[in-house]
Amino acid sequence: MLVRTLAEVEDTDADIKSETWRSKRIILAKEGVGFSVHETTLYEGTESYFWYANHIEAVFITHGEGEIEDLATGEVHQLAPGSLYLLNDHDKHKVRVRKEIRCVCVFNPPVTGREVHDEDGVYPLITEDA
Repeated sequence: MLVRTLAEVEDTDADIKSETWRSKRIILAKEGVGFSVHETTLYEGTESYFWYANHIEAVFITHGEGEIEDLATGEVHQLAPGSLYLLNDHDKHKVRVRKEIRCVCVFNPPVTGREVHDEDGVYPLITEDA
């Protein structure tokens, strides 16, 4: 059994910060369970572009308000506590934040913690053997 708190992750190399978001990676590939779990904060008044070409991501909103736009269709969905979105088709998307959003994200395959979004918003596929 693994028990880990956010406090144990804060300000470590598993706590990734950008201009528009912060991601605390709680469970990573090294745990060997086939997925990773992150608590992510998206800052109020920001817009972020993402495209997980190599990963499937599920996102459950626990706090805040905003919207997600599917860039393939132009469809916009409202986000609020209790909302979940699943990027099951490697969907290119933008998230616009009206009120700071906190969410729990699950990635498959799991991230290692070394990934950085490239110019296309993509995480490279890195394995623990890399």
